[in-house]
Amino acid sequence: MFSKIQETQFVKNYKRMWPFVKPYWFRALLATLITIPIGSLDAVIALSLKPYMDNVLIDKSIDTPFYIPLLIILFTIIQSGLDYSSSYLNTWVGSKITMELKKKLYKKLISFQSAYFDNTSSGSVVFRYDNDPNLACTGLLNNLKVFTTRLFSSVSLICVLIYTSWELAIIAITILFFSLYPLTKIRQKIKEITNRTVLAGGEAVTLYNETYAGNKTIASYNLKEYQEKQFQTVLTKLFKLAIKQTQKTAWLSPMMHIIISIGIALVIWAGSSLIMNHQITGGDFVAFMTAMLMLYTPIKNIGKNFSSVQLSFMAIDRVFEILEQPVTIRDNKNPKILTELKKEITFQDVAFEYKPGVPVLKGINLHLRKGQTIAFVGNSGGGKTTLVNLIPRFYDVTRGSIQIDGIDIREFSIESLRSNIAVVFQDNFLFSGTILDNILLGKPNASPQEIEQALKSACLDEFVHELKDGLNTNIGERGTLLS
Repeated sequence: MFSKIQETQFVKNYKRMWPFVKPYWFRALLATLITIPIGSLDAVIALSLKPYMDNVLIDKSIDTPFYIPLLIILFTIIQSGLDYSSSYLNTWVGSKITMELKKKLYKKLISFQSAYFDNTSSGSVVFRYDNDPNLACTGLLNNLKVFTTRLFSSVSLICVLIYTSWELAIIAITILFFSLYPLTKIRQKIKEITNRTVLAGGEAVTLYNETYAGNKTIASYNLKEYQEKQFQTVLTKLFKLAIKQTQKTAWLSPMMHIIISIGIALVIWAGSSLIMNHQITGGDFVAFMTAMLMLYTPIKNIGKNFSSVQLSFMAIDRVFEILEQPVTIRDNKNPKILTELKKEITFQDVAFEYKPGVPVLKGINLHLRKGQTIAFVGNSGGGKTTLVNLIPRFYDVTRGSIQIDGIDIREFSIESLRSNIAVVFQDNFLFSGTILDNILLGKPNASPQEIEQALKSACLDEFVHELKDGLNTNIGERGTLLS
């Protein structure tokens, strides 16, 4: 059923996900084991019809059947209870794994260098860091439950087929394998479209973010029509990709339906001959047909579930593509700790490029002594901000070095380097929460006196004290609730 490539991909994804599954392995295993009786009990209904047909409808006997309906009800109740338990455990495990995966992704996100955010849209971040873990974990486990249930159901029903008539079983099982073969071709057909859909989905989320953040700009410059056209373009792209996805996958279930219908027709034709020759009884045939229909019916729709599993596998690929992406700006193995600037900061033949082959800074040599006040003046885009951003290692130099008291800044731990640098950005950024929360970001253990001094230094003391809740005033996302 699976190609070697798919098997290799399954093993690779299993190894990748195991560290996240390991803490919850018992519940995950239990959820899987429960699917064994859920699927296997399907065979009871099919098998129970044989004595009923032979004894009641054919021999007109009333010795056997009274308990058969009760058994069917009892087994169905058991099966339903187990199905609920399996769904609950799958949801619990899936949600836990998703939570751990999102924690890992977020930790990776905040460790990336500034260049990563320069080249990655906010929509792409939301889509890949939030949607993909959901699809990778919860979606995979839910579909895995369906597959394992149907696997054990299929095994038990195939046993019923062989038990009632091995001749007809050969036909039914052969057709079954023919119907499953198209599943091996799904992954390669949907991979490219799925990746393009993720990118387009990210574009849509970016537009939502831009509309939210830039709503006043859109209104004041009459950009509504422009934004609507942009959004319409993205929606059209998503629509076309959805149609292509359907074209690539929607044929699967109808094709399996046709193949299975051929199998049913062949079994009816061959079964009629076996009954006429007294090789099987009417009860055998009814039990066989019931088992075969119970086997074939979910198989006809398995294409949709299989496509969903493939989408989950691709989401896992995208998640680990992020987790395995190297962080270029990081500490050395044994970094030095910067405590204070004693003498000077030196730029030695510094060059920098945002894009390879496009220099922004070239041959910069500077000696910045402690206590000096220095201003960089020049045209917009001349490299002033870039020059300053290199000191706290928001970016690393392409060539040359920046030294603090004769030591290359790459030898210091990033945390100690940045804790000794105060940066006032061109655009002020406020985090959601209170005014106090934002002040304490600079020094979490600041005393009330230090907080008051910080307010005075920023000329905010009178403004804050006039607010009803003072320092505990909630400022909203990016400070939108403030004047």
